[in-house]
Amino acid sequence: MIPEALYREILRNVPIVCVDVVARRPDGRILLVRRKNAPLKGAWWVIGGRIQLGEKAADAAVRKLYEEAQLKPLTPPQFLGVYEDTFECNSFEQVPYQTFSLVYEVAVDDVPISLDAQSDDYTWVTELPQRFAVQQTRATNK
Repeated sequence: MIPEALYREILRNVPIVCVDVVARRPDGRILLVRRKNAPLKGAWWVIGGRIQLGEKAADAAVRKLYEEAQLKPLTPPQFLGVYEDTFECNSFEQVPYQTFSLVYEVAVDDVPISLDAQSDDYTWVTELPQRFAVQQTRATNK
């Protein structure tokens, strides 16, 4: 865990590298959670968060899926692409910061979900939020 004072300084000076997880049920619908904290407080979004030092991005995707929703993927994480975003505030203060997110997709079972403290509700949808879909880029396997 990064001490809060250090993390505040990092947010002011360095882009944050994250993973976002497109968790898809057998019927094709995608899991979204309603965020309780900044950024995007109150918005419906995919599960995700920071990659830890020494952690592989695909492993971070599996970890975040389990931490935030108690879900285990049925398939290995499939890399979809990368996007960047800038937010006007973080969970500490009204200071803009930038993220780079590696996006992975996994198949999940249609099972009950247990959310962590970062989210207060979940839903299954057929389309990603516009903010996410507009910025997502498809990776090529060349």
